Amino acid sequence: MRKIILASASPRRRELLTLADIKYSLCIKNVDETVPGGLSPEEGAEYTAEQKTLPVAQANPGAIVIGADTVVVQDGEVFGKPADEEDAKRMLLRLSGKEHQVITGVCLTAGDVRVKFHETSTVKFYKLDRDEISRYVKSGEPMDKAGAYGIQGKGCLLVERIEGDYFNIVGLPLARLVRELKKLQSELPQEEDENDEQ
Repeated sequence: MRKIILASASPRRRELLTLADIKYSLCIKNVDETVPGGLSPEEGAEYTAEQKTLPVAQANPGAIVIGADTVVVQDGEVFGKPADEEDAKRMLLRLSGKEHQVITGVCLTAGDVRVKFHETSTVKFYKLDRDEISRYVKSGEPMDKAGAYGIQGKGCLLVERIEGDYFNIVGLPLARLVRELKKLQSELPQEEDENDEQ
């Protein structure tokens, strides 16, 4: 069985892999997450996920490296992580009372092999007033999350309904990931990985 490495600093993604009983190591390399022009939000999320895996896979040629990127999209506008509190408030005002899509792109890299996919979930927010938004932003929770909210935390109080995979909104389409990992492991030749470096 090949070693599995998660190339993500997200504590939510670590928790989800643990929930799925996936044994993994953690290895994070700084990469340029600038998305080339002309890509759809889905393609952009997959592109960034792939970029996160490449330097880690290069250092660990016998491993399967998981990279992921989550974006929030409303009416064609992509919402990443807020730059500051005012940016977080702007995002939440835009999302208030409306539907948006949460797209998580995933890339599994093993040597020269790449498996890329994405899942899309739809989230509908309640109508939010400015005081509610300000209180939530002051909690600090929105600052490291795409779209300026975390559905697994206090952000759940903003959500009227969802359609699709809940865990995809948290940061990984877990059931799909488990199936893609199993398929990839069955297709790759088995290798010893004790000499891998991190």
